[in-house]
Amino acid sequence: MRAIVQERYGPPEALRLREIDRPALPEDGVLVRVHASSVNRAEWYGVTGTPYFARVFAGPIRPKQSIPGVDFAGVVEAVGSAVTRFRPGDEVFGGRNGALAEYLTVRKNVVHKPANVTFEEAASVPTAAITALQGLRDHGQVRPGQKVLVNGAAGGVGTFAVQIAKALGAHVTAVCSTRNVELARTLGADRVIDYTQEDFTRGGERYDLLLDVAGGRPWSALRRVLERSARLVLVGGPMGNPVLGPVGHLLRVRLASLGASQKVVFFIAKFTPEDLLALGKMLEAGKIKPVIDRRYTLAEVPEALGYIGTGHARGKVVITV
Repeated sequence: MRAIVQERYGPPEALRLREIDRPALPEDGVLVRVHASSVNRAEWYGVTGTPYFARVFAGPIRPKQSIPGVDFAGVVEAVGSAVTRFRPGDEVFGGRNGALAEYLTVRKNVVHKPANVTFEEAASVPTAAITALQGLRDHGQVRPGQKVLVNGAAGGVGTFAVQIAKALGAHVTAVCSTRNVELARTLGADRVIDYTQEDFTRGGERYDLLLDVAGGRPWSALRRVLERSARLVLVGGPMGNPVLGPVGHLLRVRLASLGASQKVVFFIAKFTPEDLLALGKMLEAGKIKPVIDRRYTLAEVPEALGYIGTGHARGKVVITV
């Protein structure tokens, strides 16, 4: 099979498309013929090996995972002897390391794909939408009628966050650049703030939850727009220095907020079949619809990751396998 192979940390151009063996099928797993995948900021960090502290987990000298990618959608090719939920021919999507390949095996985080959703749309969902869902529902504890602000509403996580917050019954304000104002409105935002024209931290509005995807603003600015019992959920931040990267910003905000009445949290999203199923139902019902910015082939993954690295992607970048 063909797969993108990473032998060392470096620029995306160091990735190679190679022929390798298909993965062995475990008794409790399924073999999926991948039709589409997608790339996230996490893949860019993993390929470049930055920030450096992340290498403690990913591999200090070279990456432990030789095939990058997590998000996938495809068709079940074969099932293990212990598998009863799937059969060959089922259309599925989910998350698993090594997704930038023609085949992968997956045990747990895979669910049936809604029939009214394309493979490309389904492949754009897992990492970004699970991050948005868990950030809003679990860590933000959003409730119907609450005021939610999404800072960074036009990226992969942000476009899903606006839609999921609306589906959960919130009144949503989206913060984005001028070119993405209309996009945010089509996603269902009740109000859109163009950050090139207005500083959202200087407005008179107060919010019950601020989901900060873009990052970069200090606690002293963010707290001005938070209700006394509000929650600030930190999803991302600027690259900062190469050692800590975005984590430096997250730690600074968290430490500065100690003693405040508002609760500040940051988290790493966790894949679960239950959340994949929940997102599948939202997709099927039309409550969320992926925004696909660009499409690349498997051979063009280096170019796709280079585009992700610019920080200007609108919605998701999809890989057609």
